Amino acid sequence: MTIKKLAFEIQKHLQTSTGTDFKRTHIYELLAASFGFRSYAALCATAVFTEQSLYDRRTAGHSDRVRNRCLELGYSTVAATTVASELPAGLEDRQIGVIGINSLIGYLKDELGRGSWIDDEDDTSATEVRWRSSSDMLASPLMLDGLNAAASGGNAGAHYALALIHDPSEDDLDSLGVGSDYWYNQSKSGRVLTGVEKEWADAYARRLDSERQYVSHLREAAKRGHQDALLELAERFGDPTFFEQQGGPVKAAPDRIARIAERLDRTLDAKRWLTEAATSGDIEAMRRLIDEYDREDLVRCWTWVFLAELLGEDLTEDQNEAIHEDGSSYDDDRGGPMFVGVRRAGVELEPINAAEEAIARLAADELYSTIEDSDS
Repeated sequence: MTIKKLAFEIQKHLQTSTGTDFKRTHIYELLAASFGFRSYAALCATAVFTEQSLYDRRTAGHSDRVRNRCLELGYSTVAATTVASELPAGLEDRQIGVIGINSLIGYLKDELGRGSWIDDEDDTSATEVRWRSSSDMLASPLMLDGLNAAASGGNAGAHYALALIHDPSEDDLDSLGVGSDYWYNQSKSGRVLTGVEKEWADAYARRLDSERQYVSHLREAAKRGHQDALLELAERFGDPTFFEQQGGPVKAAPDRIARIAERLDRTLDAKRWLTEAATSGDIEAMRRLIDEYDREDLVRCWTWVFLAELLGEDLTEDQNEAIHEDGSSYDDDRGGPMFVGVRRAGVELEPINAAEEAIARLAADELYSTIEDSDS
């Protein structure tokens, strides 16, 4: 179902139930009011309709807004009262919902297809998101219609959501039949295929189309400054733009950004994002800063040691593990003699004097307080 078809069906239903003629443009406004939006433009700026899939808004609790909007549009009190009852109920029966584009991106970036509930703190209009399954969600023409319309209007988030939806995973590649590219090329050359060969060729064509749409929407989102899209361009295609511009907030984990920076040989950026991770309580980031980036700054290195200590980790101690005689990790099923091996050696640092230690401990205490405050 497309948005246009939904509006047409709702228009027919309301005209029959009220005996009143409704303008199509007014139907869009009433649809928006059914989900608590002030206008259809406001809905389209941040959200899309969904059908039997995922949502963070349903029609419950918005009847008064529908009634008031109907009156604002010039319809009678009797018609407005009927619409306020009929429209939300009709949408509920059709299992029509609304999902914020940011919430949708959060879902897609989480574990696609795993039914669950998620919270989106950035979408103050909603407290929870519900979905059924990836196949239901991705097959919703209503949602895709809304995303494509928003993307055509220059919405960076809509472009990025479409990129995530069309991203061809390795699982998709593995599921293609052996020689699918061969049969695809045979079909392109004019050979008429049937049976399994045609299925393989068609599957390969669909994958190529997904790849094209993924790259196109990803680049459009990045062009419009979407930080996640810029980061994905850096990770997947080696595009350094993410690190070369002053962008907005990034939801990606700092250690992931640091790894991407390292792959692009951007040492200063890697250090910056590892430091961001360390100041957030990432013990491994602290260890890496000591070993690789802050070696010349002993006070800074000891600050990481003292911060890790406050977080319950002694970076100066070796981390041991049970091993077999050949050095492999001990396996109970395999059995045999057990030995102690060093999984990770403790960091080794030159000592610092009392004044420097006081500075390092104070810095660690301040960072620890910040971490505790952010967790509370």
